[in-house]
Amino acid sequence: MDALTFHVDAVLFDMDGTLVDSTAGVIGAWETFAETYSGLDIPKILSSAHGVRTADNLRKYCGLTSETELEKEAARFEEAIVTSSTANGRKGITILPGVRPIIDELAPGKNNPKPCWAIVTSAARAYASAALEIGGIPIPDAFVTAEDVTQGKPYPDPYLLGAQKCGVLPEKCLVVEDAPSGIASGLAAGCTVIGLITSHTREQMEASRPTYLVDNLSSVSMKMGANGGIDVVVNVD
Repeated sequence: MDALTFHVDAVLFDMDGTLVDSTAGVIGAWETFAETYSGLDIPKILSSAHGVRTADNLRKYCGLTSETELEKEAARFEEAIVTSSTANGRKGITILPGVRPIIDELAPGKNNPKPCWAIVTSAARAYASAALEIGGIPIPDAFVTAEDVTQGKPYPDPYLLGAQKCGVLPEKCLVVEDAPSGIASGLAAGCTVIGLITSHTREQMEASRPTYLVDNLSSVSMKMGANGGIDVVVNVD
């Protein structure tokens, strides 16, 4: 195993599948919505919907077109993720391997005027805030959610905004992602990207061509730099 070391001005983390695992709740939410929208192919949806804004998924799979209805149903869906994540013996929303030591190390760098890390998620702010609280992850001042951009992942807009909120150039940022749509977003923004094999197959992730690919954040360590930014070590096979 080789250890690659490099420095970035800021790290931009995705949330679901990167910092926390909400799979149990997402499955439950789609099962709930299948009661309203007949004909939903949940296994097919789960294979491609991850990392995409809820409103965009509901537009695609439930045929919703009204922006008012999309907003209302997106809120209902994301509330269902939280409430159904522990229903029927499900494991709930959990923090993923390797996340705790990284977040504990970077926690002092989460505040303005120049935070050195951000969370950039396709989730709406209410659900993202709840999921992070359940996972015991502090919310940084640089926090980008679905409502903050007109075009979500795979477009570059979310990560461009994340870099802007950290006050740094996107090409000086590291994106950490678990979904092909998020990898495409990070690369399109000009960032270095670490892909995690936590929610998709290795083949899917390799096809997305992240800069580095590891199983999860247990293969990565981060430390705040003496003169700002973050020193990153990636252990690759």
